Amino acid sequence: MTTKKSTGKGRGQKGLRWQDPYLAREREKYENPLPSREFILQLVTEASGPLPADDLAFRLDIDADEEAESFRRRLGAMQRDGQLVMNRRGDLCLPDKIELKAGRVDGHADGFGFFIPDDKSGDMFLSEKEMHQVLHGDRVMCREHGLDRRGRKEGKIVEVLERANSRVVGRLYREHGHQWVVAENKRINQDIVIPPTESLQVGFGQVVTVEIVQQPSKHSPAMGRILDVLGNYADPGMEIEIALRKHDLPFEFSKEVAAQAKKLPKGVTKRDLDEGREDIRDLPLVTIDGDDSRDFDDAVYCEPMGRGFKLWVAIADVAHYVQPGSALDKEAYERGNSVYFPRRVIPMLPEELSNGLCSLNPQVDRLCMVCEMEVASTGTIKKYRFFQGVMHSKARLTYTQVWDWLNDPKQAPAEKAHVLPHLQNLYKLFHVLLKARGKRGAIDFETLETKMVFDEVTGKIEKIIPYARNDAHRIIEECMLAANVCASEFLKKRKHATLYRVHEGPTLIKLKALHEFMAEFGFVLAGGDDPHAKDYAELLAKIKGRPDEQLLQTVMLRSLQQAVYSPENMGHFGLAYESYTHFTSPIRRYPDLLVHRAIKACLDNVTYAPGNWENIGAHCSMTERRADDASRDVVSWLKCYYMRDKLGEEFDGVISGVTSFGIFVALNDVFVEGLVHVSELGQDYFHFDATRHQMLGERTGKRFRLGDKVRIKVAQVELETSKIDFVLAEEGKSSGGAGAAAKSVKTGKPASAKTTPASKKPASTKKKAKQ
Repeated sequence: MTTKKSTGKGRGQKGLRWQDPYLAREREKYENPLPSREFILQLVTEASGPLPADDLAFRLDIDADEEAESFRRRLGAMQRDGQLVMNRRGDLCLPDKIELKAGRVDGHADGFGFFIPDDKSGDMFLSEKEMHQVLHGDRVMCREHGLDRRGRKEGKIVEVLERANSRVVGRLYREHGHQWVVAENKRINQDIVIPPTESLQVGFGQVVTVEIVQQPSKHSPAMGRILDVLGNYADPGMEIEIALRKHDLPFEFSKEVAAQAKKLPKGVTKRDLDEGREDIRDLPLVTIDGDDSRDFDDAVYCEPMGRGFKLWVAIADVAHYVQPGSALDKEAYERGNSVYFPRRVIPMLPEELSNGLCSLNPQVDRLCMVCEMEVASTGTIKKYRFFQGVMHSKARLTYTQVWDWLNDPKQAPAEKAHVLPHLQNLYKLFHVLLKARGKRGAIDFETLETKMVFDEVTGKIEKIIPYARNDAHRIIEECMLAANVCASEFLKKRKHATLYRVHEGPTLIKLKALHEFMAEFGFVLAGGDDPHAKDYAELLAKIKGRPDEQLLQTVMLRSLQQAVYSPENMGHFGLAYESYTHFTSPIRRYPDLLVHRAIKACLDNVTYAPGNWENIGAHCSMTERRADDASRDVVSWLKCYYMRDKLGEEFDGVISGVTSFGIFVALNDVFVEGLVHVSELGQDYFHFDATRHQMLGERTGKRFRLGDKVRIKVAQVELETSKIDFVLAEEGKSSGGAGAAAKSVKTGKPASAKTTPASKKPASTKKKAKQ
């Protein structure tokens, strides 16, 4: 864009530029405001056709010397966001006028992809040819280009707005003088070419981090240079190193963040105590966590009060040390949460805070935010208050210890005997809160959790064992729920913006499918098109103890939506709360830190405004999903490695998923999941029925339904893609199962799917269930 020289005559007058309806807002944000995006869009819309960028700059009196570059960047940002398109002549156009849509590319491992439009008007199929010029996650402008052979809308990429990948982790391969990197993220389905001068010291198949120096285009592949050699694929801990980079997880603290953490005091100072905090150091608060926990967010204590109880929930006062806008705060926001891998944690905050200054360690003073509640004998919270305090934890207890002592008080050692009466009070309170939970109608799905036992030398799984949650876990869970509800109610009453933990009810489409499925078993989910959580809970009670209980419960669970963070309070369907937020884990969750700041602001009669709450909520929801995906990848790979020496062995299992390409089977004794491809189901044409969650043989009528018991043989384990393939044991001899079992762990790529653990996250990683 070459901006015409402005004379400046229009400045300060009521010319076109000063008719911008958003001028006042822009003046608040910038010392020398430019025309707003909205006004630029208005002018382009009102033009009779495509508007030359130079003409627009002239009409808006853009100064060629002082403003041209800033104005060019604003137009560029509007193009990246899909608000404008610049044609070959340099004219600005509205996407809708030239039938273009903005959105992102969703790649597929088989080479094709999909265009996901921002306006949610329907995905478009992208052929392998179209995908040659983009990578998974890129933002593009796309035009509908007819239908493909399967009747799907097909898209044609017109322009790449923004590249999503600057670095990629993958494995290096060489052949006939050429070398390339295959990305670990299989959605990035193009190889990245490495020039011959690069990577001579890197071994074949080693894991590397690559910087993309040339993005792919229609006529050339992506080019890269090697930044870092991570090592061999099966090295101990390599699965975590790959997951960190594959999912773009921040895992190293900057020098600025580290320096800021080191400057913090080692403990509570006299100045902290002089800030008007309430001193509750004599209160016999204790922490109850997992055996391997190192960061202690919360401490609890309760005592009888009349026919009810008084409950204190003290939470680490992270907000006192992590100030808004500081390097620590910016880093915590980027991370969003701590990430828990088997045997390794990527903390949201440096260890000086997460395991030290903020952690409610035993026998030391700690600053805290306290929710003090009066609970009636019915489980109703009659009264509550929040305050800033200083506490002194009397003991660090584990769930196993507490449960053992509650069952047999004689097991409590003499030095811990003084806390036993308080634990017994907590247990009485738990039963009161549990009764209220049932009356409220909260959904309580029973899921099997597992724990991996590792070989200390190899760092790989030695065995996988079921992990039972006991009432000690549930005591803490109910106390945390109570505090979280009070925090939500407190902020809602004061009309202070915050992030709510939102869990909406099932969509109409999923609800219709659930009604149809349950009807086949003679059950009806009450509530029609608008069920309450209590309707789910009552149906769960009816199916309890049935042979097909797991099947029915799984289908009910899959009908629900995923919980997210949002400034709009839509309630929490699963917990049956009209209002709910996260307050109790500020060491490991950024939304909790924001809630603490909002509560403190209310206590001081001021307003906390961190920015756009909606964008912050979307970011925190994203980082939570990112952490779950990374953890799942690591667990899947470890389970593949665990199964690699079990080729040809037979196991009993249960069908845990049904898709158009086969059935997933979760093994009973080893708690690993794999795929029986549709071609291995038998000599028949099998048809997938999504509503009934089954595969049905056309000729034989043979049915494979979710929850059915089957016996399988391990046919193939592919470490590179974290896939495990099974064949049916009874079909093994006739379907080639024995031959498949003889294959190399690393050869062949049959249609299969990633292993999914029976529980998405090992129970040992963190104590609280994600609500």
